[in-house]
Amino acid sequence: MKEKTKEKSRSTAYSLILCALFAALIAVGAFIKIPISIVPLTLQLLFTTLAGIILGPKYGALSVGVYLLVGLCGVPVFTQGGGPWYVLQPTFGYLIGFLIGTFVTGLIAHKSPRPGFLRLLAANFAGLAVIYTVGTVYYFFIAVFYTNTYAGLWTMFLYCCLFPLPGDILTCVVCALIGKKLLPILKKEKLS
Repeated sequence: MKEKTKEKSRSTAYSLILCALFAALIAVGAFIKIPISIVPLTLQLLFTTLAGIILGPKYGALSVGVYLLVGLCGVPVFTQGGGPWYVLQPTFGYLIGFLIGTFVTGLIAHKSPRPGFLRLLAANFAGLAVIYTVGTVYYFFIAVFYTNTYAGLWTMFLYCCLFPLPGDILTCVVCALIGKKLLPILKKEKLS
């Protein structure tokens, strides 16, 4: 019984360390931009998706939640700063989408003890769909009711979904490949 409790606390500590690491990676990823389309691609999607794949739904979402909390406390970890007023930025919805999308990605990926590439890819696309949905709806409401910068549904769809889509699809594929290789190694390490 004592050995089982010790093993569980060791596993929890390991997960929390990875959680803190991913929170830091997400913060760094906000400032690494790859100009592959009209909308530059940041590495936030890469790290939030990998957090869901590697840490699972609970700890993956916790890592994104820690990142959001740090940013809302005033630390400039978001792409345009930080602080509680950041919730009024039209792009804050994507950050909320990262939180929910990471949970969904982790939930789907960890339904199987040994997820294959296709399961991981499907989990990534499901998380991406959540991010786009939450981000676009939030953007719409802030643009209409707060900034009065609403330009039309088609324009919003282009800039919020269509332009970043090729880079985000590539990111989902890369995350599935990394997850497929990394998950067995991390599970083995966790058990040793």
